[in-house]
Amino acid sequence: MRTEGLRRLCPTGLRILAVAAAYFAGGRMGLLQQVALDGAVVTPLWPPTGIAVACLLWLGPRVWPGIALGAVLVIQSISPIDPVGFGIVAGNTLAPVCAFLMLRRAGFRPAVDRLRDGLALVFLGGLAPMLISATVGALVLEASGNLPASGFWTVWWTWWAGDAMGVLVVTPLLLVVRGLRLSGDPYRWVEAAGLLVCAVALTLVATRSDLALLFLVFPLLIWAALRFQMAGSAPCMLLVSVLANSAAIDRIGPFDHHTLVEGMANLQALNGGAALTSLLLSALVTEQNSIRLRIEQACLELAEVVEQLSSGKSASRWPPDA
Repeated sequence: MRTEGLRRLCPTGLRILAVAAAYFAGGRMGLLQQVALDGAVVTPLWPPTGIAVACLLWLGPRVWPGIALGAVLVIQSISPIDPVGFGIVAGNTLAPVCAFLMLRRAGFRPAVDRLRDGLALVFLGGLAPMLISATVGALVLEASGNLPASGFWTVWWTWWAGDAMGVLVVTPLLLVVRGLRLSGDPYRWVEAAGLLVCAVALTLVATRSDLALLFLVFPLLIWAALRFQMAGSAPCMLLVSVLANSAAIDRIGPFDHHTLVEGMANLQALNGGAALTSLLLSALVTEQNSIRLRIEQACLELAEVVEQLSSGKSASRWPPDA
């Protein structure tokens, strides 16, 4: 019995370590675009939250210690962990777990093939539960004296937006990669290559030009969602977010001549609007395509039934000669 229990615990332990490693890797990448606001280090896009939610959806709630361990490793890589760090770890662990529980309660499907799944991921997976991590983190920093009271709300909303964008940008990408099926149609590959080239070019122009051209990313995301659904819109959204974050942090292009707080506000407005557009439109198009396929299948089955009935009537009306 003891051996059997160890065999069961071994795969779970490996999954927990894999989640911790993925969380840590995402955290290190997220820290490449960190900003300091009122003495607190925050990121406009925090990938580990998206990684954590995706891992919980794939592997179940038993892997939550991996999220906590990954968060500890990320903080430890910045500075020695202390009680403030453990408070932040608690908030960063609790938020994805709550997101998973609410998504499961709402009947969320990881394929995100219904509009209700897109809405659930936005509000129940991203916007609502990430209030927990932002609130706990900001309160812990303020209580410890590391954050002045005047900077509480600035850090709070930046923290919340960064965690929420991690779910809205990274989670759909991970979910679509797992279930991705490559097309054998060469024309689809040509269109995908054209989309990639346009995505890079338009996003660079929109985020590096001194003109107010950020709106250019929306036709791009609409094209990706209509033609490729989540498989196209999720990578495009990640590209838009990363390049826009870089421009806002460096205060170049449309983010020039703005304070850091103003730039972060403009950035999160862009990221939020783009994520909602790509995610919800992709889910809606996928759902409509599924409905169309089901209707076509039902019509084919009905046509077969009618054909069988017609042939049966003809046979009974014209019996063969003896």
